[in-house]
Parts: sequence; structure tokens; C-alpha cells
Amino acid sequence: MSELKTFIENKFRDRASHKHVNNIVRGIEKEGLRISPDGAIAQTGHAKELGSTLTHQYITTDYSEALLEFITEPSDTAADTIKRLCCLHAYTLNSIGEELVWPASMPCKLDGDASIPIAEYGSSNIGTMKHVYRKGLDVRYGRIMQSIAGIHYNFSMPQEFWADFQKDCGGDGDLQDFIDQKYFCLIRNYRKNSWLLNLLFGASPVVDESFFDGQDHQLEKFGNHTFGLKHATSLRMSDLGYQNSAQEVLSICFDSLETYTESLELAVQQKYPEYETIGVKKDGEYQQLNSNILQLENEYYSDIRPKRTTVSGEKPVQALRQRGVEYIEVRILDINPFLPVGIDEVQTRFLDAFLLSCLLCDSCLTTESKREEIKENSRRVIMQGRDPSLTLLVDNEEVAMQSLAKEMLSDILTTAELFSSSEQDIGSSHVDAVAAQIAKVNDLRLTPAGQMMERIDAGEEFMTMMIEQAQAHSNYFAKECTENDFYRSLPRLAEESLAKQKAIEDSDTIDFDEFLRQYHEND
Repeated sequence: MSELKTFIENKFRDRASHKHVNNIVRGIEKEGLRISPDGAIAQTGHAKELGSTLTHQYITTDYSEALLEFITEPSDTAADTIKRLCCLHAYTLNSIGEELVWPASMPCKLDGDASIPIAEYGSSNIGTMKHVYRKGLDVRYGRIMQSIAGIHYNFSMPQEFWADFQKDCGGDGDLQDFIDQKYFCLIRNYRKNSWLLNLLFGASPVVDESFFDGQDHQLEKFGNHTFGLKHATSLRMSDLGYQNSAQEVLSICFDSLETYTESLELAVQQKYPEYETIGVKKDGEYQQLNSNILQLENEYYSDIRPKRTTVSGEKPVQALRQRGVEYIEVRILDINPFLPVGIDEVQTRFLDAFLLSCLLCDSCLTTESKREEIKENSRRVIMQGRDPSLTLLVDNEEVAMQSLAKEMLSDILTTAELFSSSEQDIGSSHVDAVAAQIAKVNDLRLTPAGQMMERIDAGEEFMTMMIEQAQAHSNYFAKECTENDFYRSLPRLAEESLAKQKAIEDSDTIDFDEFLRQYHEND
């Protein structure tokens, strides 16, 4: 029996903290490009009917004016989270005319960097800062990388769980210190095991030729306009996606909250010669917020982050230092183009069981050799994960990937059974969610990437397939998710967000130069 199974059977199942597992709180941030009916990235501005991208709490944009971002508020019910995402998609599609929401992580048809409009947030200082930050991403990495979309999954245990769990673990010190320690334990276990999520939920094995904009690449050609790798799971997470050579010099430490915040603060303050050459301003126009390796903490491309809700004017690292970890943000997830909102309840329940497993397991501090092993395993699964003969490294030994995946899923199944015994009317859904993932490991064609590659191998083009999926999703939302109080509240929320943006703009008393100077002084 594994250590996790032993812990659950002997030290957790009958303890007070166990009864709180069904109250896990989750939230989802889901991106999606607006496209024209022929599959080109939209050149139109954010619709007024959707409200202000600066102040709307549920509908905003990420890098591009065309890259929508839908945000659900925290909920302890998976069904409610997915239903709210459905409402946001339905309302948006009803507000953008003939345009559609691209259903995949890898982008639609592009025409170089110039075809990707940078998001606008109004004339306020904070809105200008958000725009200039994105201009900085452009001059550093180019816009095409920023057109890639994904799903962020926010996860937290309820406060009452922590009080009981600390007692169950025999602790009696500061509760927030205990919470921080356990969340960083979760993060370390996640980083070691996150390749499993790429295997199970990776959905980007191919991309349209326009993504390369004439640049060389090492992908295979499928059909006339589609490129990819036969056994890939997530090109989004490969060197084609959110990777950055400048950030390779960073050494962000996940040993503890203190080491994490210290190393991240140093990264934000560390100058980078190439960015200094670009300059902060050119001909009086801001090109980037500063010439450091990171303009802001959020520029650090991590597949998981500890988070704390900020107050006005507060930086994320300051919030973490002052009040500790509140929740975990998982950033590894591709959009599943075969699901209306790119994710479903089955996936959310599996993620809950996976992350709870990471929380309950002990975790050693990560050595340099282990970091390299983690990186190599991730690379292998991203590029070759659906190859049945693939092996991964375990303490420098080659082990069959499918065997490792089955062992991990067996442990996660034990965690999923905690939900089953806690609340009978929903319990089996977590067990069923793990069973669905075991089926994928036994037949890799069942993964989202496998489903996509079967159609590519049958002669379909990536662009054609995704346009058809986008239209099918639009037809689905035309009939679903419009008859509830949350949907009916969205016009009012849009109007209120526009009023909030105007109030912010009217309240500015200093120019942007001074605003930015004061912001940097607050490091």
C-alpha cells in the first residue's frame, strides 16, 4: 500500500478534517479568442454589451482585445461552476453578432503579430498600466505566443478543514503558517506529478500553419495546413507555447512561502540587458513597464501559483507575505475543444481528487537533480505522451509511463473515495471521474489529444475541425444557459462595470509617469 493510501486509511478517513472534503472551493478562469465566421482572429473591439474589461468581475480580456477571459466566482459545487461558465459563454455569444469563440488552446488563423490587437482598458492610470504591460510582452516575446489560450483552475480547502486538519496532524502553532506549509507541500507534489494532467487533459497536439508566421519549426505536416506531432499531448505547454529563455535564469524556490516570495521579488527587480536595450520608452511612448526580467510578478510563467486575493494597490507578493496563501492556481490545463466550455464536471472532480492527493502526501524539498527530472518527464509527456512505449524517469531509472500513471491513479482513487463516503448523493461522481481517467490510460485514443489526432489522421484540417466545433458550441449556447438569475444579471453587471471604469478614470489626479514611479517605489 502506498504512503498516501496508508495515511488515508490510518490517519485521515476517521478524523474530523475528513468531513470537510466535499466543501472544496474551486473557481475557473477560461480564455477564448473571438473569431470571425471564417476562423480569423477578430479585429473588432470588446463589445460594449459585455461591459468594461477593466472592472467587470466575470468577463474581461487577457493579452489581446480578442482574447476573452471568463471568470467564475469561488464555489463549493462543481455543477454551479460549470453552469456559470455556460452562462458567460451564452451571454457573450449573444452580444458579439456573427463572431464565435474559438474552442481550442492553440490559436485560430493568424496573419502575423499585427493581426493580434493588444487589449485596451481605458484611459485611467491602472488601465494604461495593464495595456503597457501587454506592450512589454509584445516586444519581449511577440504577440503570437500570447494568442494561446488555456484554463486556470483555482483550488482551496475550506477554513474549517484547516483547523481540524492541524489538530489531526498534532499541530498547535499559528494556523496560517500551517496552511502555508501544506499548500507548498501540495505545490511540490503537483510539480512532480503534473505530467499526468498533460497526459489526461492535453488537447493541443496540432496547430494551424499560420501560427509559425514563416518561422522554422520541427513539427510534422498533416494535410495541407496542419502541423503537429503524432504522439503529442499539449504543444501549448511545449517550447512553442509559454516558454521564455530569459526566465530560464530565474530560480524561483517552492520550498516555503518565504523562499518563494523572496525569489520572486528578486526576479521582479533583476535587470536584463536585452530588455534594457529595448528601452522603457521609445519616442516618448512606453514600450514596457521596466527593463527587468519580469515587469510584474504575473509575467512569471509557472504551471502553478500560490495566490492571495489582493486589495487595491497591493501587489500579489505583498498579499502573500502579509496574509499567507489563500488558494492555489493551476495553470497547466488546455481547453478541451470537444466540450462546450472547454472543461466539464468530470474533469473538475478529478482535479479536486488529484490536488487533494497532492495536499495529503508528504513532500521533500526539491533538489536540483529532481528539478531536472521533473522537467524532463514533463517534456516527454508533452511531446510524446500518447506513445504507449514511453518511459519516464524515477530516481534516474526508466519506468513505463503507463505503469506510473496507473499507480498514481490508484492512489487518487483512494482520495476520491473520501468524497464518496462523505456525501452519498454526489459521492460516486469523484470515483467515476477517476475511473474515466484510468480508461484513458488504458486506451490513449480516449484523451482529448487522441480524439483530435484520430480526426486529423482521417484527413481533417485543424482549422476546419475547430470552426465546426465553434459553430456547434454556439448553437448549443443559443438553446442553453439563458434561463436563470445569473444570466439575467449580466446586462446590469455590464452597465455597472462601465460606470466603475468611468469613476476610476475621473478620480485620477496624477499622470501616468508619476503613477508608474509610485508603483515601482512600492516594491
